[in-house]
Amino acid sequence: MDSDFQQADAFLLGRRTYDIFAASWPSATDPDDPIASRLNTLPKYVASTKLTNPEWANTSVVEGDLASAVRELKDRDGRELQVHGSGRLVQFLLDNELVDRLDLLVFPVIVGAGRCPGTGGGIATGLELDHSRTTGSGVTISVYRPIGRPEFGEVEVN
Repeated sequence: MDSDFQQADAFLLGRRTYDIFAASWPSATDPDDPIASRLNTLPKYVASTKLTNPEWANTSVVEGDLASAVRELKDRDGRELQVHGSGRLVQFLLDNELVDRLDLLVFPVIVGAGRCPGTGGGIATGLELDHSRTTGSGVTISVYRPIGRPEFGEVEVN
């Protein structure tokens, strides 16, 4: 994860993820923690219509048309604009073809409840596997590239 966070120049977060992150990451002040260091110092943009005065340093609320604002953020020079968590935001970005790469982490745990990617009623998006790896603890990290809207065939049922 450390190397993934090193590729970021900014973060785009949904409101719920922002609230969760802002409640804990600002107190993670170990300068040797590369994730905390990046999250606490790099710009953070929050997609929210209700948040007006974010208290976490270097945080701005995205105003106006979200798709246009994200396109502008993506067009800036630099490295990656990363989204972590933020399931509804990711679905919006996929629906608006604003995702360049999707890193899907599968942990070897079945929690019995919760939401899975793609179950929020969004538009179907085809993905092509770029590469994958499995960590020593069994976490599978698969990196996909969106390839547009998939075509579906029909299946005959006898």
